[in-house]
Amino acid sequence: MLRLIRSIDVEGDKVVVDGASLDVATVVAVARYGSSVVVDDRVFPRLEKGSQFLEDCLTEGRCIYGVTTGFGGSADTRTNEVKRLQNSLISFLNCGILPVPEKTRSNSQASSSSPSAVLRTKAIQEEDSMAANTMSESWVRATLLIRCNSLATGHSGIRPALMVGLVELLQSNITPAIPLRGSISASGDLIPLSYIAGTLQGNHNLQAWIRKDGGSPRQLIPADKALQQSKIAPLQLGPKEGLSMVNGTAVSAGVGVLALHDAHCLAVLAQVLTAMGVEGLKGSIESFDPFLAAAAATTRKGQAEFSHNVRSFLKGTKLASHNRDELAGRKSLRQDRYSIRTSPQWVGPQLENLMLAHTQVTVECNSTTDNPVMNLVERKIVHGGNFQAMSITSAMESVRAVTQILGRMLFSQCTELIMPALNNGLPPNLDLNEPSRSFLMKGVDISTAALQSELAFLANPVASHVQTAEMGNQGLNSLALVSARYTHTALDLLSQLAAAYLFALCQALDLRVLQIRFLENLEPSFETCTLDLLGPFVKNPDVLFKSLWLRFEQELGRNLILDSQDRFCVTIENLQPTVLSFARSSDSGDHRESLLPALRQWAQQCSKFSLEVFRETCDEYCAHPDPTYFLGAASKSVYQFVRGHLQVPFQPVQYKTSKPTDPDASSSEGQFDNEHVPAIGSYISTIYSSIRDGSLYVPVMECLREAGHEGLQCKL
Repeated sequence: MLRLIRSIDVEGDKVVVDGASLDVATVVAVARYGSSVVVDDRVFPRLEKGSQFLEDCLTEGRCIYGVTTGFGGSADTRTNEVKRLQNSLISFLNCGILPVPEKTRSNSQASSSSPSAVLRTKAIQEEDSMAANTMSESWVRATLLIRCNSLATGHSGIRPALMVGLVELLQSNITPAIPLRGSISASGDLIPLSYIAGTLQGNHNLQAWIRKDGGSPRQLIPADKALQQSKIAPLQLGPKEGLSMVNGTAVSAGVGVLALHDAHCLAVLAQVLTAMGVEGLKGSIESFDPFLAAAAATTRKGQAEFSHNVRSFLKGTKLASHNRDELAGRKSLRQDRYSIRTSPQWVGPQLENLMLAHTQVTVECNSTTDNPVMNLVERKIVHGGNFQAMSITSAMESVRAVTQILGRMLFSQCTELIMPALNNGLPPNLDLNEPSRSFLMKGVDISTAALQSELAFLANPVASHVQTAEMGNQGLNSLALVSARYTHTALDLLSQLAAAYLFALCQALDLRVLQIRFLENLEPSFETCTLDLLGPFVKNPDVLFKSLWLRFEQELGRNLILDSQDRFCVTIENLQPTVLSFARSSDSGDHRESLLPALRQWAQQCSKFSLEVFRETCDEYCAHPDPTYFLGAASKSVYQFVRGHLQVPFQPVQYKTSKPTDPDASSSEGQFDNEHVPAIGSYISTIYSSIRDGSLYVPVMECLREAGHEGLQCKL
C-alpha cells in the first residue's frame, strides 16, 4: 500500500511493461487508479523477432497447434486459412452471458402489448444485471496490463500491433464489457479474454465502457464506436494472435492480484484492530513478548512480525498493562483470553501463507502463459500447458482461508468486547445509556456472527469441484478465476466485519476513558466521606479506604447490568461487610453502637454522590469525547481518523426520555425521537467504505511504517 500510494501520487510516473517486472502495487495502480502504461523499448524488437519466426515456421509447412490445426479436442483438423481460423476462435468464444442493451431488448419485442412485453416492462428488477454479470472495470484493466506483460516476452509470436492495441485500450480508458462467468481457467481464461480480442477487432455486437477521463461517468457503447471515438483502428488478427490473446491466465492473475492486495491490507488492519482490542479490553502486552516467537528451533517469522507490530502499535498506551502481575490483587484473570493472548500464534502462519501466495501471483504475472510458445534462442515451438492457472488457484484458496481465520479472530475479539462478563468493566452492549432500555451493539453482535458464518462457508476449496470439459480434453482445469472471484467476496465480508469491529472499538475506547475520568472524579469525595464517617471506627482509616475503593471498582464492574441508580446503591451496599470486618478487627467497642448509623449515612451519601458524579462526568465527556491521551500510537491515529475524517461520533444517547419531574413524562415515555436516534448501520457503512476505497489504510500503513522494520510493508 505504501508503494502504491507513491506510484499513483507521482505526476507523470508510468508503469513500464517489459515482461518481467510487474508487481502487486503497479497492477493495482493501473487497475484501480488509472496510472499510465508504457511499453519498454526492448519489447518491440522481441515481438518482431517472434512474429517473424512464426511466419518462417508457416513457410516451412510446420504443423502448429491453433495456427494450422483446430482447437482443443478438435486439434485433429488441419487448415491453411490461418487468419480465418483466428477469427473463428474469437467468434465461438464470445459466448458469455451479458446484460442485453435496452435498445436491443426493445427491438426484440413483437408488440408493446404482447404478454412478454408486459412482463418485461412491469417486472421489478431483482438486481443490477450489469453488476451481477459483468466484470468490474478494475478487473478488466488488471487483465489488460498482465496480458500485455505476458505477451511482451516475445514467446507468443504476436506482432507489435497487438501490443499497441492493448495499451491503447488502457490509455484511452476503453474497458471491454466481459462476462463474469464462463472460465474454467484451464486453456487460459478463454471466454473472458475473447471479449478483449473482439473489442480490438471492433466487433459491433460487443460492448465497451468508455470515459473521457478517470473521473468522468462512464458510458457503455458498441466496441466499434468506442474505437472510433478514440481514433483506434480495428485490428485484423494475424496467425496465432487470436490464440495468443485468449490462451493466457491474465484474467485469473489480474483478479487474483487485486484480491491479494486487499488481503495484505486487511492483514495489517487486523493487527491494528488487535492492538486496539488489547486497549479496549485492558489486556496485557506480555502476550506479544518477542521471546515467545524466538522460543523455537527457528524463529516463527510470521508470529515474530505480528508481535513486533502490535507492540509497536501499543507504544505509549496507558490502557494496556505490561503484564497481568499488575492486577494480581484484583482477583481478575492472570492472563488474557485466547482472542488476544494467542493472536500472534493464530495470525503468524497466515502472514507466511500470504507471502507464499504473493510469490505465486507475482511469478504468474511475469510469466509467458500461452500455448504453444516460441523458444527464440533454440528456434523451436514448444507445445505444453503454460495456461493452466493452478498457481493462482493455490494462492486464492490460501488467501480465502486466511481471510476466514482473520475474521474468526476479529469476531471473537468483538464478541468479548461487547459482552460485559468478558470485557473487564465496560457496560453491556457498549452502551452508555441505561441497560434496561438501550442495547446499542446488540445488532452488531448478531451481524458479525452472520458475516463470520458466511466467511467460514467461503473458506471451502474450489479446486475440488473441477469438471472435465471440452470433449474430454480439459480433464484438469484450475478454476482459478472462480476461486479468485469468491476470494473477493470473502474479502468484502471481512471488510464489513472489520468495519463493525472498528466501530465497536472506538466506542469501547471512549467508554474506557470515560470510566477512568469518572473514577478520578469520584475518588476524592469517596475518600473524604469514608474517612470522615468511618474513620473513627477503625484503627487504619487509610487502609480501609484503599480496600473499599478496590472493592468498589470490582463491584461496580459486576453490577453494570443494572441501571445507574440501582447500580450504585447495590455496589455500595455490597461494600458494607468490608467495613464491618475492619471495625471488628479494630476492637473499638466504645463506638460499636454508633457504627451502624454512621454506616447507613455513609452508604446513602456515597450512593448519592456516586450517581451525581457519574452523570456529571458523562455530560462532560459526551460534550468533548477524547480518549487519545490514554491510547497507543496506532489506536490514537485510527481513532482520530474515524472520529475526525469520517465523522463517526461517539454514541452517548440513543433515545431522548423525559425526566421523572416532567408532568408530561407519562405521555412521552418511549416516544421515538427521529432526530437523535443514531444510524448505527450508516456509521459502520462509512467505515466500510473507507476500507474499500483505501482511505483508512493511509493511517494504518503509517502505523506500519512507524513500526520501523521491513516486513509486509515492503510488499504492499
